Amino acid sequence: MEKLIGLWLDSGLSQMASGQAIMMAVGLVLLYLAIRRGFEPLLLVPIGFGTVLVNIPGAGFDAAPIYDALGHLQQPGGLMYYIYEVGIATGIFPLLIFMGVGAMTDFGPMLGNPKTLFLGAAAQFGIFATVFGAIGLSYFGVLDFSIRDAASIGIIGGADGPTAIYVTGLLSPDLLGAIAVAAYSYMALVPIIQPPIMKLLTTEKERMIRMEQLRPVSKTEKIIFPLTLLMLVALLLPTAAPLLGMFCLGNLMRECGVVARLSDTTQNALINTVTIFLGLGVGSKMSADKFLNAETLGILLLGVIAFAIGTAAGVLMAKLMNMLSKHPINPLIGSAGVSAVPMAARVSNKMGLMSDPHNYLLMHAMGPNVAGVIGSAVAAGVMISLVGG
Repeated sequence: MEKLIGLWLDSGLSQMASGQAIMMAVGLVLLYLAIRRGFEPLLLVPIGFGTVLVNIPGAGFDAAPIYDALGHLQQPGGLMYYIYEVGIATGIFPLLIFMGVGAMTDFGPMLGNPKTLFLGAAAQFGIFATVFGAIGLSYFGVLDFSIRDAASIGIIGGADGPTAIYVTGLLSPDLLGAIAVAAYSYMALVPIIQPPIMKLLTTEKERMIRMEQLRPVSKTEKIIFPLTLLMLVALLLPTAAPLLGMFCLGNLMRECGVVARLSDTTQNALINTVTIFLGLGVGSKMSADKFLNAETLGILLLGVIAFAIGTAAGVLMAKLMNMLSKHPINPLIGSAGVSAVPMAARVSNKMGLMSDPHNYLLMHAMGPNVAGVIGSAVAAGVMISLVGG
């Protein structure tokens, strides 16, 4: 009888706390959204499964190693603990993801129309606006966010999951789960969030603007650009160099034409492998004590506000540029300045086709879309530089 009692006390059911049960349900919801609804499945499947794992009572998936007074290892840490410490706490996984994204990125549309850089830059306004919003909520006692927390939350507005994870892992690791879920959820909801804002800020006539054909971009330009970008960023803002450095390396491997095997590996095998562990690492921070609180709701609210402000800022910048330029820009492509590549560009193209079935904006929208990736990395470097100390 005592053995049966002991067996029951050792079971997960007897140790289950209400918070753990809720978080396991949250993990199952994430899996449902990824599998059934197609919301960013590459990340939400491992994040959701990791959430379930880390909340199993007594399993110790996220347990830290235990040492005695002399520093001798008494009990090793759990699998999720090591995945997080090795890959996310060090920043390695997001950086490797960024290298893969660089290998899949074509800078041709942006180089063909360099003005779209301004649209990508304007869309980052959502990041900084949300930082002040988070600080304001803390100042008035609504929620308790530090300046480092505010910087991490603001990055959601860049609609760049790896960048959000990288910055949060450095500045506010306890918020990693909520911020990662918010970032990837809103990226998946781009086709729902952006169109109403785009319609509200543009007229039918503006949505029908046809843009000039992009000029051809030479291979030499595509090779020189990532090198030039890296040197400029490294010299002016070294804190952004890790993200953009890996991004530029991946892009250089794509464009130089002499390392096709490396480029293929980076775009496929490497990025897929790292994505699995990145998702599990994020899931390790989805425990009840870190997720089930008022701050999580605040993060989700501020995240969608950041996304909306970034979308609006890109559209409004395009309208301003039309007042100063002889060559009109369709304001719809300004919304692609958030760096949800290539979904935001597809939404811009779809909105344009709704007003004019023969007006294809996809390649034009890819310019601000990839510029947004650069902009979010630079914004991340600014945040780390200002508050990282």
